[in-house]
Amino acid sequence: MYPVPTGRNGFTLVELITVVAIIGILSAIAIPAYSDYVRKARIVVTIADIRMLETAITSYTVSNNCQPDTLGDIGYGNLLDPWGHPYQYLNIADGNIKGKGSFRKDRFLNPLNSDYDLYSMGEDGASKPPLTTKVSQDDVIRASNGAFIGLASDF
Repeated sequence: MYPVPTGRNGFTLVELITVVAIIGILSAIAIPAYSDYVRKARIVVTIADIRMLETAITSYTVSNNCQPDTLGDIGYGNLLDPWGHPYQYLNIADGNIKGKGSFRKDRFLNPLNSDYDLYSMGEDGASKPPLTTKVSQDDVIRASNGAFIGLASDF
């Protein structure tokens, strides 16, 4: 027969509850930090994509003496931002736009760009022309003809 152990075998209920509480506290700290990290990483990828699209648009403009009408003209019509939404592009410089209602506008209601608008609609996938609207605050925009690329809330 096997000998019967006389010492302590296993953990007490208090020890198990303590371990579960510690794991809960650590996850309460780690999950928001990880979510914020993922959000910032997506913004950085979007900024890099907009810079790449800006370069492709410039190359197209130099080669063809006009700006592309769509992102499909430069081969990026199916490019999606990190949230799964298509990038938005509006050719302003060629003057084929009726009215200025579709132009992106800053807090003073001045158009952001005079050549073209290029932006991501952000996490919520919604956007309106004035950046002051709540749905536009998470957009990653190109403003001042490329001098600023970043979150609309930072512009």
